[in-house]
Amino acid sequence: MSNCSTEERYIFFHCSKSDSLFFFSLLNGGTSWKLPGCQLEASTYSGSELSIGQSSSKQKNKEVVDYDMEWQEKDSGKAMETSDPEDYGMMDEDDLMYDDYYDDGDCDGNDDDDDLEYDVMDSVAYDQFLAAKFDSMDLPPGVEVTVPWLAPKEPEQPQPEMPISYRPKNEIEHVIERKFRAFKQFDTVPEFPDHHFLSKNCAGKKPSKDWVKRVQQDWKLLEKDLPDTIMVRACEDRIDLLRAAIVGPDGTPYHNGLFFFDIQFPCDYPHNPPKAHYHSGGLRLNPNLYQCGKVCLSLLNTWSGSGCEKWNSKTSTMLQVLVSIQALVLNEKPYFNEPGYASSANTPTGERNSLMYNENTFLLSCKTMLYSLRNPPKHFEDYVAGHFQEHGGIILRACKAYMEGVIVGSKIPDDEEEKEENPQEVVEDPKSKPPPPASYSFRTSDNFKTTLAKLYEDLLMEFTVKGADTDKFLAEKRKDRQAASST
Repeated sequence: MSNCSTEERYIFFHCSKSDSLFFFSLLNGGTSWKLPGCQLEASTYSGSELSIGQSSSKQKNKEVVDYDMEWQEKDSGKAMETSDPEDYGMMDEDDLMYDDYYDDGDCDGNDDDDDLEYDVMDSVAYDQFLAAKFDSMDLPPGVEVTVPWLAPKEPEQPQPEMPISYRPKNEIEHVIERKFRAFKQFDTVPEFPDHHFLSKNCAGKKPSKDWVKRVQQDWKLLEKDLPDTIMVRACEDRIDLLRAAIVGPDGTPYHNGLFFFDIQFPCDYPHNPPKAHYHSGGLRLNPNLYQCGKVCLSLLNTWSGSGCEKWNSKTSTMLQVLVSIQALVLNEKPYFNEPGYASSANTPTGERNSLMYNENTFLLSCKTMLYSLRNPPKHFEDYVAGHFQEHGGIILRACKAYMEGVIVGSKIPDDEEEKEENPQEVVEDPKSKPPPPASYSFRTSDNFKTTLAKLYEDLLMEFTVKGADTDKFLAEKRKDRQAASST
């Protein structure tokens, strides 16, 4: 290949001070470099000819260049002649000579194909072309290091995505929040490998058109009218399977918790109601929700009822089932859901027992939160992480308030810091305030406070990992430790 269109200038020199050998390439009359106290012997050639070695009359276009000590400035390119290049440590021609590398006929100006090949080469390809010239040459050690573009350029490999657990906290928060915001209330998923009713199908029977039509109607109703605090995933391969996440209502011992249910449309649906299974984690936190996962509800025909409380094949829907679980099962006073206890409602004894039951229920709800965080159901992993990232602060504030004696289920301010920064004294007329009911004389038990304090520490750790705003609680924890260590 001919390079007659471009004049190349190579400098090969020996530095007597550092006893190092260097090699540089200057293209198209490129800039020269001044190095302290070094005499450089330059070989200039056109085409593919390259001569490296001591000054000799046999070599073409040879000149000796001297560089002053001001090496940081650009040299004007003027060369100073010297009488004896050997004084500057140049190697003997016979010791280092590469004269079989080129063909004098390459630069006759008639090789049009080679000229065209060079013209279409980009800078990267040309660097590789130059580097290939020296592959077969026995260059002195260290020469390759001083000429960076001679090193082969490896293709960039795509970097694997960093596991989320190793990312900075702010990035973790961003990823969790983004996925949480994108989580749809109703959506379909390919499969449910961990669904409770996965192995319970219609025994190979092909569903009727009326059954499929009714299930699709329920899907549309769920997609359209689900409340904000209920999320549903339907299975594409098994349209008889659903999974729902229900957020515990405010003002109840279930507030801000997540409760999961697996649902199946039976083969004779809607003549019979859907089947439901609660993800209990081995805990029974409601008279209607058993440890085995059974859900007792009149609408599911798993509990007694009359009239509109029972399933109606013409008017009842899957949406109605989910809303009923949230409103009737996860209610403010679940103690009275137990048969035989309803008659004690609004009595001092019944109310005290209800408050005690709520304490235990909240402890079980906190354990359920930990269980869901550590073992999120399939297809709800992003929702679980995002939900507790957003609501972790209010849950921790509630725990602190309950440990200080506030009744479980009481309203906890969403922004306690703002309330402290803007205190407002409210003067009430004691005559206008009705007397408190007898149940308000209830005091939080010490056993409840001790157990909740342990759960609080676990929740604080889990919420912090998910990116919840826990800075205030962590600061309080450090302050308490410092106070304890100083006493």
